[in-house]
Amino acid sequence: MSVVESESRLRALRRRLRWEALYVSAPPNIRYLTGFSGSAGHLLVRRDEATLITDGRYRTQARLQTSGIAVEISAGDSRIALAEAVGARGLKELGFEANRLSYDAYAFLRREAVGCSLVPADSPVEALRILKSEDEVRAIRRSVDLNSNVFDEVCRRLEPGWTESRLAAELEFGMRRLGAEGPAFPTIVAGGPHGALPHAEPRDAAIPRNTLVVVDQGAVVGGYCSDMTRMIAVGRPDSAQMELVEAVREAQAAAVGAIRAGVECRTVDGRARQALRKRTVGGVRLDTAFTHSTGHGVGLEIHEGPRIAARRRQRLRAGMVVTVEPGAYLEGLAGVRIEDVVVVTEDGCEILTRTPRELRIL
Repeated sequence: MSVVESESRLRALRRRLRWEALYVSAPPNIRYLTGFSGSAGHLLVRRDEATLITDGRYRTQARLQTSGIAVEISAGDSRIALAEAVGARGLKELGFEANRLSYDAYAFLRREAVGCSLVPADSPVEALRILKSEDEVRAIRRSVDLNSNVFDEVCRRLEPGWTESRLAAELEFGMRRLGAEGPAFPTIVAGGPHGALPHAEPRDAAIPRNTLVVVDQGAVVGGYCSDMTRMIAVGRPDSAQMELVEAVREAQAAAVGAIRAGVECRTVDGRARQALRKRTVGGVRLDTAFTHSTGHGVGLEIHEGPRIAARRRQRLRAGMVVTVEPGAYLEGLAGVRIEDVVVVTEDGCEILTRTPRELRIL
């Protein structure tokens, strides 16, 4: 991340400060503000300075990845160094990320930072992260493209007899081989009735023939995540399963068509449910088989704001990057989910995922 971008993000955060200082504890938020990607660190942000506190394992990494901020390397427990830094600055009030800090860490800081009042902060960094810069959109696009390339390459090699676990492993290895830092989440591969579990875990069982298989995968490239769900089949599924795929495709298209700046998240979710309400498979009205929200933000984390859900009145804004992933799950038959990553624009959205949405029959 450039010095200019880091300084811009810190300035934007400082405009939101309502405390003497803010303690940023979540690694993705620290990375967003400073570029530091280590797994252990504390960021103290004041109106006139920002200080990253970490331990000796990250001495060189912190120097290489950050610029324009102070870096302190602790000799031992970096939490003690944080408390000492609070005391050395004479802070009487410290905001902290209430949605991120564990109770144990909170209790430690409250005990050690004598004379400083800890005040819960309502996700101030996430409020900035919800809108992506052009550089961030380019990073997400690279992640999305790599993810699609892996899917295409592995599907071309898939053979009858592969297990769900092997297909998941091939996809995750492919991400690494093409340059990803790793998977954004544990890859889901679930065939037949197993696919009716929205978050099914791959089994050491052969992928069944002539039935639907859910493949949900995402990669991390340059710190940014991608997320895609596609349907495949080894052999042709029966008419009921094909109808299920078509119904979810229609629902996904309806939701994508509703996206534009100013639209409430619940409206997008509602369009998907309205489309499914019109369809019945095996006597089940498909909106009743849609058991999760329609989408979520994606960026440095696989799940970010906003949430595209039935009760969410938050309005979409240009620059938000979200998934659109309606599904329908029929116990004993199959599950279907189709998911793309899109960028919200003033008059619609740009679909970043280029993999065709049609059922891929192998």
